[in-house]
Amino acid sequence: MNICVFLSAADLDERYTGPARELAELIGKGGHSLVWGGSNVGLMKVVADGVEEAGGRLVGVSVEFLSNRVRPGVDEMVVAKDLAERKRLLLEKADAVIVMVGGTGTLDEATEILELKKHGHTEKPVVLLNTAGFYDGLKEQFRRMEDEGFLPRPLTELVFFAEEPVGALAYLEESLGVQ
Repeated sequence: MNICVFLSAADLDERYTGPARELAELIGKGGHSLVWGGSNVGLMKVVADGVEEAGGRLVGVSVEFLSNRVRPGVDEMVVAKDLAERKRLLLEKADAVIVMVGGTGTLDEATEILELKKHGHTEKPVVLLNTAGFYDGLKEQFRRMEDEGFLPRPLTELVFFAEEPVGALAYLEESLGVQ
């Protein structure tokens, strides 16, 4: 399974890097490929290192203005001309998506896949990994959107909220029938 992980390139503390390493090990040991922003810094580096160390494949999709941060020696690396092309390529290469902690870029990527799902343009499973309660507020906002009629599909059809990496990967494997 090719798993796209949207996440921050920032250097973060152990409450975020620990679960990121755990997820990376699960992806690699499960024989899956990581599809990610291609960066070799911050949390992106932590996850790529972990997947590679656990025997997984690395598929990076960077963007021209960040090409100086590209991780060398990966299995596949594509450099997109802009962020819109990058998002499109990330999703094309993925069978499933996990959204980890991040800033506005991560949120932009997450809402892109959810909007595509909302309109029936993809049925790829999406997990929002709520590490250390990072997305509690967003989860509440999504529920309000659903309760007040802003979502034409049930929230549970759009995204699965996982508190731990093992639950995130288990959901994706079950959704796609991966043994």
